[in-house]
Amino acid sequence: MVDNRYATALVIGSVLSLLATVYLSVAVGTQHWYQYCSLPVKHETSNVSELREEFINGEFDEKSYSDTMFRLNGTLGLWWRCILVPSQSHWFKEPDPKMVTQCVSFTLPQQFVPKYKEPGNHNSGEDMLRTYLWRSQFLLPLVSLALVFLSGLIGICACLCRSLTPTLGVGVLHLLAGLCSLGTVCCFLAGMDLLHRNSARPNGTEDSLGWSLYLALISAPLQMMAAALFLWAARSHRKSYTRMTAYRVA
Repeated sequence: MVDNRYATALVIGSVLSLLATVYLSVAVGTQHWYQYCSLPVKHETSNVSELREEFINGEFDEKSYSDTMFRLNGTLGLWWRCILVPSQSHWFKEPDPKMVTQCVSFTLPQQFVPKYKEPGNHNSGEDMLRTYLWRSQFLLPLVSLALVFLSGLIGICACLCRSLTPTLGVGVLHLLAGLCSLGTVCCFLAGMDLLHRNSARPNGTEDSLGWSLYLALISAPLQMMAAALFLWAARSHRKSYTRMTAYRVA
């Protein structure tokens, strides 16, 4: 028999865990972790078409796609890089062409490509810190989601066994998942800061954090709160059960 207090804690913890999972999943799948706002480009005298073609179909090069994002109001995610470009083929004849977002996904091999001390310059030597920050920001959210999925399986087993003992493991897994989610945000921000230190951005270019990053940031405390509730329920129930057993024996 589970006390109502523990049952309430488990329900609230499960809801928080579900919200955190949804937030993190949406954050991983969207491209608004970081965004740039650049000055309007004079389309008549620029090579926007060439930049767009190179961005979409050119070889993968960090400096090339970063410079294009700086100039064309780009957004960056864990799996996507996007730019804002005119939609019409004869945009140069229109005073105010309609703008659309075009995105390119990072392939799995590209997620593991080394970063260099000078972006785009392979002779400058590998920047180990940026390389592992980039790989960590890609792997940590997947680990976090895997831990939550595993904790869900353990929770189902606990319900079938009508025991709160496995809930302790569920709480520990959620705590680790929360740390992984928080680590994802930290690695991403640290990597972007290092990139900007080594990249020259056009004058007037502004950058800001996107809503996808905030979703990932919100998911971390939600997972930790869920972990606290699970751990409290499991530990308190175990103490109560021990006391009740000792009382009956006595």
